[in-house]
Amino acid sequence: MPFLTFLLSRYIKSRKESRFISTISLITALGITLGVTVVIIALTILGGFQKVVSKKIIDLNSHIKISSFGNRDLPNPETVIPFFEKNYGSNFVNIEPFISKLAIIKNRNYTEGVTITGLADTNLSSTLNKFLKEGFIQNNFEGMPTIFIGKKLAEKLFVKVGNRVTVFSLHQNKIPSIENPPSIEQFYVSGIFESGMSEYDDLLVYVNLTEARKLFGMNDEISGYNIKVADISKIDSLADKLQEDLGYPYYIRTIFRVHQNIFTWLELQKEPIPIILGLIIFVAVFNIIGTLLMIVLERTKTIGILRSLGMKRRNIINLFIYHGLYLSIIGVVTGNLLAYVLSILQEKFNIISLPSNVYFVTSVPISIELNNYLLVTTVTIIISLLASLIPAIVASKIKPISAIRFD
Repeated sequence: MPFLTFLLSRYIKSRKESRFISTISLITALGITLGVTVVIIALTILGGFQKVVSKKIIDLNSHIKISSFGNRDLPNPETVIPFFEKNYGSNFVNIEPFISKLAIIKNRNYTEGVTITGLADTNLSSTLNKFLKEGFIQNNFEGMPTIFIGKKLAEKLFVKVGNRVTVFSLHQNKIPSIENPPSIEQFYVSGIFESGMSEYDDLLVYVNLTEARKLFGMNDEISGYNIKVADISKIDSLADKLQEDLGYPYYIRTIFRVHQNIFTWLELQKEPIPIILGLIIFVAVFNIIGTLLMIVLERTKTIGILRSLGMKRRNIINLFIYHGLYLSIIGVVTGNLLAYVLSILQEKFNIISLPSNVYFVTSVPISIELNNYLLVTTVTIIISLLASLIPAIVASKIKPISAIRFD
């Protein structure tokens, strides 16, 4: 083993007659480095997308959403919440009644259609505190109800914290008439939030649950419940059981069903990764095979001398496998380090920004996971070792006499 290590070091070191081979070896290692870096960063970004988007959606909604078929109103939550607590107990971490209906919001000559969501005071604070960019949470200002709008919507309406906006909505879900005129209410803009997802920042506004009831002409009814579960792995079974227990008109959906388009899009982004990994490994394999075959040609005489001195074929094979492993390890280690450094830079400084209306986030998200590094490293080294076998076997079959006379 020490002798093989010595020979390997002699092969690797740059000498006058082997500078070309050293350059080729360097290019091979760089190819593996770039391949490993690209795949790890791709997996890191996809993992980041899934985590960030999932967290934002859950923070602004819940794990399980209970509404009704046909957007009907549901009865007083005081008659339903005890049922949840009795039958589901510790499975549910939080149960939030909400009101959600369409409305029109107006500021001066600017008008937009929005979805108004009414939440209880504590739920309003816990939902918006993470995303609030301007202002603060308060129930009313100088006797006027408060409203919280998304940053993109605020830009469209040219609204700032402290401005007043007018909201128009149906009263009691009925077509406006003389007997039942539409609801018109002025609100004080107390805060502007930004989730980084245009679907929310452009369309959602939040008000107090009591003010929502008043605006929409509701009594004790609500639109539904946002439920957060203790174990997300049980989310599907809990949703199915809820649907079975509650029945019509309750309509139970998990967050993954409500936003199926987003989560399907995230899953689709992972599909090309095996293809990319395969292509990169394919290139690395040919680089290693080509490099080692060139080394075999250059060292043919040396191999012949070693064989004539009694070196076994097994040792010749090991020598070239070690050389391939050496190139692989250099490429993999450097690729891992480069991927980690680039990931940290993006995570800390948000170097690459994205349009939120397309990607749901304003900058490239990063999720550094050890499993991604181990997976890419293991696959690359195994394939590289297998690739090293071809030139190693070729070298071991060289006859000593023919090799010594080779020119």
